[in-house]
This record gives sequence, structure tokens and C-alpha cells, in this order.
Amino acid sequence: MAWEVKGDLIKTRWAAQIDPENVLPEYPTPQFERKDWLNLNGLWDYAIVPKEQRDCTAYDGEILVPFGVESPLSGVMRVLTKENKLWYHRKFSIPADWAGKRVLIHFGAIDWESEIYVNGKSVCMHRGGYTPITADITDALVEGENELKVSVYDPTDEGWQDRGKQSLRTHGFWYQPTSGIWQTVWLEPVNEIYLKSIKMTPDIDEGLINIEAKVANKTINTSITAEFYDGGALVATATSKYDEFNVPITEIKLWSPEEPNLYDAKITIKEEETVTDVVKSYIGMRKFSMEKDKNGTPRLFLNNKPYFMNGLLDQGFWPDGIYTQPCDEALVYDIQTMKDLGFNMLRKHIKVECARWYYHCDKIGMLVWQDMVSGGKELGLWYAGLKSNIQTHLGLKNHFKDNNQKAYNKLHRNEKEWRDQHEAESYEMIDALYNSTSICAWVPFNEAWGQFDAKRIGKAVKKYDPSRLVDHASGWYDQYTGDMRSTHIYILPLRILKPDDRAYVISEYGGYSLKTKGHTWCPKDAFGYRMFKTREQLTDKLDVLFTRQLLPLIKKGLSAVVYTEVSDVENEVNGLLTYDREQVKPFPDKMKKINQRIADEYRNLGLLD
Repeated sequence: MAWEVKGDLIKTRWAAQIDPENVLPEYPTPQFERKDWLNLNGLWDYAIVPKEQRDCTAYDGEILVPFGVESPLSGVMRVLTKENKLWYHRKFSIPADWAGKRVLIHFGAIDWESEIYVNGKSVCMHRGGYTPITADITDALVEGENELKVSVYDPTDEGWQDRGKQSLRTHGFWYQPTSGIWQTVWLEPVNEIYLKSIKMTPDIDEGLINIEAKVANKTINTSITAEFYDGGALVATATSKYDEFNVPITEIKLWSPEEPNLYDAKITIKEEETVTDVVKSYIGMRKFSMEKDKNGTPRLFLNNKPYFMNGLLDQGFWPDGIYTQPCDEALVYDIQTMKDLGFNMLRKHIKVECARWYYHCDKIGMLVWQDMVSGGKELGLWYAGLKSNIQTHLGLKNHFKDNNQKAYNKLHRNEKEWRDQHEAESYEMIDALYNSTSICAWVPFNEAWGQFDAKRIGKAVKKYDPSRLVDHASGWYDQYTGDMRSTHIYILPLRILKPDDRAYVISEYGGYSLKTKGHTWCPKDAFGYRMFKTREQLTDKLDVLFTRQLLPLIKKGLSAVVYTEVSDVENEVNGLLTYDREQVKPFPDKMKKINQRIADEYRNLGLLD
């Protein structure tokens, strides 16, 4: 049977444009780009078998990679359970001009536990549904046609792994799962000596870019050259034989949402005088910090000036691809539409996106708060966190302010495996996204979901990446660390709770909802935090929320807000966009004027002088 989009619920306009022979054709990692590569997206064989089965030779049909097996765009739309494994299979040939090269295979992400085989030989095993996978498959290759297989185990919420809001059963704010390959798969050739990874850290105060490079099979004769260009003109360069070095840069053009200036970069690896690798990248010169303004109020700073971050929660779900966007244009649409409405920040909520999403945020000028992904055998602390949050808002004595979380640690003392895995994946995520210009904050935990040792982890994340802000426990169960005093306020009026020496942020609020006829995923099950009946009513209430409640708090020290949310997600209709991205619910011109008033209010405080 030929591939077709499955399901009878709403889909995006881009679903009808998908060509199975040309799926997500763009280079997957724009900050680490080589000239030669081979995209392996497209139709693969698949089978769902008992998890004990060690191999697979008979297949159920074809699946469109890289869409999760549960998604309409996969052409399969079947749910994977803890009793089964998902197998993939396809054949490929190495281009003739790659002869004599080593060959790497890359998977943007596979959810969750995977093993990759080339010609029957295991070349890689990986745990983690949100971080990239790379393996050198050279020694497993044969002349002519090669066979590639991937096995995947993903128990979703029947397991303990990091899974975000995925659930085998859609209910409330738990959504459909994504199992298997859900980001681009590709091959690329490299020489024996090649660049494995690079970290580039801008320092606007010292006028330099710090480079940390990892080079495979490096010798004493290996050199690394970093070049930076502005509009094609070379503006900074340095060569070193060391893994870490600095590149001075003068007359810096700073990056900000208002002026998203980026420098093109080229990293060249040489062995004596022979070029062995060239990687294209880019960087934005910016600085994120938490400092006191001239009045002594802690605020978030961008480029050494107070900066109000006016953002939205962005869950990154699609009605047709679930976790995977139908095309690159769809990624741009979400980001650009929110920018056009006057927002300058997105909080990527309990999900890690493909590298191209962050690339578009960098190019368009959209700040990003990046959540780490929740998991665990159970959410844990959820009830305690909710009760703690309510007590805090009511000004009552909070009995759950336990900095060591002793009760939770005792309750879950035998769950070291998932805790260790969560921490390992969190640092893998930081490494993978480190060069993203737009990411200004890491969020280790959300509302006590799977929270453990939040104080320790918040401090550890800040030490691991001191160049960014940290909201260690967004909303609930504050452990009094990080750069932000972070709270979530729904239903109740917005207000400043008891401040401390951190910047005060409302990291979730709003959730104003509207069902839109013909554009709601499942109308009979639709819900929202506060429902309205018309666009006019929704827009008017947003005006009241933003200008009467939020605006006065800025003078009192409010540094950032995160409105819920960018788009509807399945039954949850809290979005400014419908789930199919066909309609902007509030009137765009009025929404933009509302946000402009917020920007003007911040500027009128005189903090930027």
C-alpha cells in the first residue's frame, strides 16, 4: 500500500504538501554543517514485534521517517507499548566520491532506547529520546548496497524514562506519544582527522570568542583555525594547536531580538598544510545575566542592560507529526508569528526541538528558555508542590519548604537509575544546544514534575554553563537557588509574591481559551483554563490581563512573563494559534499594540539609560 497521511482529525496545511521522496531536505544542523552529506529520510520498512525478539526479518509495511510511529504523517499511526519493540529497515549505498573516507551516521533523535545495526553489526546503542546520536559505521560497510536496521524500545508513561508530556492515553495536558525516529537521519563522509564537536562562547565584555574544539585522531601537527565573517567580510580569525583558544573580535555587532546580528563562522582542521575538515557555523555576540538595576531591583539583563522578556509557553506539538514538524516552513511560521505579535521569548516546554528550530530563533531574533525533560516512575512531589504553591499565594506558612527534599528522597531512594539517566540526558542536551545564540535560560525542573535534588542540580547546571540564566524549579517547590524567583499564576490575579535577591518572573500565566469551529482537534473534549466564546471577547480579556494586571508589576520588579501558550495542543485550547495553525485567535493588530505598550512601559522606567 502506498504511503498516505493517516487519521481523520485536523491537520496542518503542510501535511498535504509532503513528498515521501523529499522529506525535511534541509541540512539538519546549521551550526555544524559540512558540504557533503546524504539524507536518509523517506520510506523505510517497519515492524512492531515482542520486545524479546532479537532480530527482525519480516516487516509490517512502510513508515515515513522521521515521523514517530504514532503520528498520522508516519503513515502507520500505531501505538508502541512496553511489551513491544519497533524495528526499522532500509538499504543504502555510499556515493562513489566518498571512497577512502570514514562515514558517520547521525540521528537527530530517537525515542527512547535504540540500537543501530549496519550489515548485521551493532554500531551504536543509545538511551535518551531527545539528544542526537552519531556513530562511525565505516568498519561495518561493504561494497555496493548496505543494510541499516534500528531497534527501538519506548514504554512511554509505563516506564521511568524522560518523556515530557507524552502519554499512551491522551487526557488533560498529557498528549499522544512519539516513539522511534523523530528527527532527520543522515550520513556524511569525514577524513581520519576531523572535528567532532565545538563550543563557541561569546564574551562581549572582553571582546572575544572562546573556542573549545574536540578533534578526532588529533596529532601534534593538527591545527584549528576559526574564522568569523560579517556579510562576507572577514572580521576575526585565530589559529591554534590547542583544543581551547580565544579569537579577539572588535567593533562588535550585538545580537538581540530587536537586532539579531549573526556572524558566519568557518572552522578548518589541518594536518600540517593539508586541510582535513571544514565545518560551517555561526555565532551571535550576546550576554545574559541577572543583576540589580540602578534602583537596586534584581532584573534579567541582556547585553549588560535590563531587558524585559515577554514570552510564551511553546510545547512544540503538531496535529499531524506530533513531535515532528511537517516541514521547515512550519517551524518558521510559529516563531515568526509570535514575533509579529510582539513577543520576544519562547519557553520550550518539556521538549527539546530539532536543531533547525533553534537556528530559526537565532535568525529571527527570539529568546529561548529551554526546559529539561521530565521523567521518573511517577511525577512525585506533584501534590506537595501544588499545595506549596497554593500556600505561598495565600500567604500561609509553607510546610513544604524542605531544601533537602528529604521526604521525597526517602520515598524514591531505590530509583537511582532514572535519576542518573535524567542528569546524563540533561547535560547531553546542554552540550547539543550550547552554541544556540537564542537560548538564554535553562529550566531543570517544571512544577516539581519528577523533581529531585533541585537545589544541587540548579547549581550544577549554572556551574556547567555560567553563560546562561537558570530557573531551577519553574513555578513550584522553590529551592531558593538559580537566577529567578519563578512562579506560576493561573486564575488568580497577577501579583508580585514575596521577592528575594533573584529576578522575579511569572514563568506561566494566562491559559485563556477559545474553541474555534473547524480548527479544534476534538471539540467535545476541548478544555481550557478560562474559556471564552468569541475572538472579540478573548482579545478584550487579554488586553485586561496584559495592561491592567501585568503592566503595573513591571515597575515593581517583574522581569519576565510566559503566557500559556503558542498553540492549542490536542484537547487543550489555550493557544493563541489553533492546533492546525490556520487561525490566530486574538486580533493580531490589537495583540501587537498590547505588547508594544509593555515594551514602552519598560523603556519609560529609565532603566536603559
